[in-house]
Amino acid sequence: MTWRWIFLAAFSLTLLPAGLALTFGRVPAGLRPRLTPVRRRGWGFLALYALAPLNVVPRLMGAPPAVILVATATGGAMAIAGLTLVAAATRRLRIAAL
Repeated sequence: MTWRWIFLAAFSLTLLPAGLALTFGRVPAGLRPRLTPVRRRGWGFLALYALAPLNVVPRLMGAPPAVILVATATGGAMAIAGLTLVAAATRRLRIAAL
């Protein structure tokens, strides 16, 4: 149970602030050329972050197995959506560079 708290804290301290900053367009000037579609990457990071609370919180609350299964499946779907957003943003950047 301790590891779940540790991973939830780690994801909350890394992906949540990065995702919020990118979503609102707050990126250092030196990184802006490398992160061209900034908002799309921010939404992708937030979708990836959604996996952590959706997977951990029901387990910590002692929810029934059906609720845990639905929450984990929803978190997995959010993670796939986040990876797709980040990959699409990266691909669009590479195509534009050609």
